[in-house]
Amino acid sequence: MSQLEKATGVNDAVTKGPGIDMKLEALVIPVSDVDRAKQFYANLGWRLDADFPFDNGFRVVQFTPPGSVCSAQFGTNITSAAPGSAQGLYLIVPDIQAARGELAARGVNISEVFHAGTPGAQFQPDGASGRLSGPAPDHASYGSYAAFRDPDGNQWLLQEVTTRLPGRIDSGGTSFASADDLASALRRAEAAHGEHEKRTGQRDENWPEWYAAYMVAEQAGKDLPE
Repeated sequence: MSQLEKATGVNDAVTKGPGIDMKLEALVIPVSDVDRAKQFYANLGWRLDADFPFDNGFRVVQFTPPGSVCSAQFGTNITSAAPGSAQGLYLIVPDIQAARGELAARGVNISEVFHAGTPGAQFQPDGASGRLSGPAPDHASYGSYAAFRDPDGNQWLLQEVTTRLPGRIDSGGTSFASADDLASALRRAEAAHGEHEKRTGQRDENWPEWYAAYMVAEQAGKDLPE
């Protein structure tokens, strides 16, 4: 065991395995005008979960993006962070072009789709040279982005994820965050199955099983069926 592991107990934590569930369900974003922020996030089509004011001046507003298990909170007397200082907040989407188009149709000032020409370029300022126009080559999972800001300047990043890296999904179950997410997975399975039938030269009567195997493997980051 290294000196760092002895000092931090990292090795013990790894060998003991997972403990009690700790689910990230809310993050706080700093805003200067609560009502203005509330209108902005409502216009995104996010679900309003709460708007609770208290006699001591504390107020908490919570919105949840479609298909998300994590919500965003803001309000008064809720954080000492400077308004607009939250940057690089990820919103994972199955189709970057469709997601960007939907937000643009809602009047959001959102960047064009881009990919990082240099590592970390997605966090660089708008218009930075490290951001290359268009989606990642071959729409590589995790590689395509679009960015927008709320009225205070808090920055959100759309990131297209179609195939998860190994270990990112609980292998004990497969789930989809929304009907759109499931539909996108079905379309990818359909395209891959079409190539499968071309290779075999015959119609696959067991296509439901093939689709299912493809979608489960894709979500778990495992080798895809051919």
